[in-house]
Amino acid sequence: MLYAEKINSIKYQGLLYMSPMLAGEVTNIQEGDTLDLSKLNKAILALYNQGYFKDVYATFDKSILIFHFTEKPRVASIEIKGYGTEQEKETLYTQMGIKKGDTFDEQKLEKAKNTLKTILEYQGYYGTVVETDITPVTNDGAYAIVLNVNRGDNIIIRKATYEGREKLKKKDLESLSANKQRDFMGWMWGLNDGKLHLNELEYDSLRIQDVYMRHGFLDANVSSPFLDANFSTYSANLYYKIVEGTQYKVSDVEINIDDEVVPISKLLKSIKIKKNEIFNIENLRADTQILKREVADKGYAFAVVKPDLDKNEAEGSTKVIYHIQVGDKVHISDVIISGNTRTSDRIIRREILLAPGDQYSLSKVNDSENALRRLGFFDNVKIEERRVSSDAMDLLVSVQEGRTGQLQFGLGYGSYGGLMINGSVSERNLFGTGQSGSVYANISTGTGQSYNGIRNSGRQFSGNISLSNPRIFDSRYSGSANLYANYYVNYQYVEQSGGFGITAGRLITNTLRASLGYDINVTKTFNFSSPLYERYYASDKQIVGNDLSGFARGIWNKDYHIPIASSITPSINFDNTDDYYFPKNGIIASAYAQFNGLGGNVRNTKLYAKFAAYYHLKKLIGLDFIARYKAQGGYIFRYSPQDFMAINNTFYMGGVSTIRGFQSGSISPRDVYGLWVGGDGLFTNSVELSYGILEAAKMRISGYFDYGFITYKGYSKDNKTADFQDYGVPKRGYEHLEWRAATGIALEWVSPMGPIVLVFPIKVFNKQPGDYTSNFEFTMGTRF
Repeated sequence: MLYAEKINSIKYQGLLYMSPMLAGEVTNIQEGDTLDLSKLNKAILALYNQGYFKDVYATFDKSILIFHFTEKPRVASIEIKGYGTEQEKETLYTQMGIKKGDTFDEQKLEKAKNTLKTILEYQGYYGTVVETDITPVTNDGAYAIVLNVNRGDNIIIRKATYEGREKLKKKDLESLSANKQRDFMGWMWGLNDGKLHLNELEYDSLRIQDVYMRHGFLDANVSSPFLDANFSTYSANLYYKIVEGTQYKVSDVEINIDDEVVPISKLLKSIKIKKNEIFNIENLRADTQILKREVADKGYAFAVVKPDLDKNEAEGSTKVIYHIQVGDKVHISDVIISGNTRTSDRIIRREILLAPGDQYSLSKVNDSENALRRLGFFDNVKIEERRVSSDAMDLLVSVQEGRTGQLQFGLGYGSYGGLMINGSVSERNLFGTGQSGSVYANISTGTGQSYNGIRNSGRQFSGNISLSNPRIFDSRYSGSANLYANYYVNYQYVEQSGGFGITAGRLITNTLRASLGYDINVTKTFNFSSPLYERYYASDKQIVGNDLSGFARGIWNKDYHIPIASSITPSINFDNTDDYYFPKNGIIASAYAQFNGLGGNVRNTKLYAKFAAYYHLKKLIGLDFIARYKAQGGYIFRYSPQDFMAINNTFYMGGVSTIRGFQSGSISPRDVYGLWVGGDGLFTNSVELSYGILEAAKMRISGYFDYGFITYKGYSKDNKTADFQDYGVPKRGYEHLEWRAATGIALEWVSPMGPIVLVFPIKVFNKQPGDYTSNFEFTMGTRF
């Protein structure tokens, strides 16, 4: 009988996408088995249930069992056309449930279309049509699928009604809502466009209630939203019913703590909620974190803060009570580092303010995370806490290595330097040791601009070799050295310089460093645009004093002395920001005093300071705005009027680091012969507002306003007449001030080549005759 015969061989015909080995495991029938029809039927059913086949059957002849397969077609490719960026499409592909390599299934394809339409509806697009284009690409049944999207229109909320609203303004009520009434001229940037966001609608009533609680209405009740949509006009009306209730003031604040590890008086001073003020739920949330930090900084990592309210509705007041459960004092059991493929563990560990055995501190955990970000070595940094026992925890430090080095040779074009040819090898994390080094050479052809038709300004040949170690032998001491040379064609003269410098410093705190540097350089300035200067530069007559006409610097008779500046420079730097390239919060400040005269023949003192403050506004307004304020200032003191002052050591304005919209270094006092000679004093400051447009690409756009001034000594009170004696110092001098201002926008991007800023000036203020302005500027390699 057929069912009693022995199976000598098993074959699989038409099997393409499943291996014979896997098919054999599914059937559970092997060569040498006796043919069993019931077992064979189960095997055929099991193969069919795999979902890969249209048909499966078996034949048995001459002891050979053959399984015959008709496989379902496959998806060779799937593509969305008519909607979305590449990044958006990648997200859509994962949500649709169909991908390359899947078996083709009409029901699965229909489900993918419906999913795509649903996603678009959640994004606010209604009436979307998705059509499919299916093309066979092989003879064995593989299809290329194209989903052609005819995106629908947005539904606009023309009117939002808040029935029962009396004590709060409508704009306040909608401050947190995703769905709100369209503003007049809502198409303009910064105004509400009124587009319906269906996926956010169910949460808006809670957001409105939160607004009420921020204004003290603890009993406010907001109904679920009712949306009246008209799909023929793509417009809608939105309705809420609100019961506002009583507005509460804070009658008293009480803190109950089971172990007073921090004095209650100190805790009361640290919190935001104050007696007799309108209650604000945001302050209550902030206080919970503040109190936890205060206690956790004493080592009690697992402290719990539970706020409570004792309301008196009749009086419209509430008592705020914070219950704090301290728990056990916690020590660090271990610090576990992961993700560092290049950077040594010790480089990361030395930035972490907690080590095994140390008492836990929440502030030190947060400060350690910020310190690692400030290094600029990592794209992502995260420190997590893992509880080991009631009195011990591990710190899990996870980093993602970023690009810290560059090997580059290329061409570029600058708004001042013209065509640039540069080659460099630079590394901020040399061999993963935390040290930085660079070898750099640059050639700039200049923009072709000239002063009085004489020269091609901006041309430059420069080179620099530098090496820096911020933590020598992992100590708090630092050291650096650099060797440099430069040949530079300015608007009005040629400058040739070279020298070297060394610096030693010490990290005083995690955010404060003090340094002391020594530098020696030789600077020669020649080929002035004014023939008068050239004549006296070439003469054998010593130039008397500091200049020819009262404040022209930098001219040193070639037969007299070559200017050699030997200086010592103490400096101090502070940085507590939370990121290297895009700080969101914190302060960067630095100051130095350069004392020229420690040897050499140049004597003066230069004071200079910079300041930058950052604040992330997202926690206030819910949008990714960063407010920035930057300022810099300095002054040069000469020991006597006869002391030489190199032109390149004075102050100039213009360019991306001072007043944008004016060309680099082009704002300068001039003598009576038109030479730009720089100022004795400088102050510039900028107010910026930066918005994140592509977080994944680290790209932002900012608006700015720059203002600054230069001070200098002139010849007369009105600075119109030259009052000097025989090419010497002026008979008398007056302090003058020149100011400029500008506004515009800038595109900021951390590109694969490094940080890039593209500046588009809009308007400059107080432009004077002869000022050089620019319509576009850019810079690379600077922090934002």
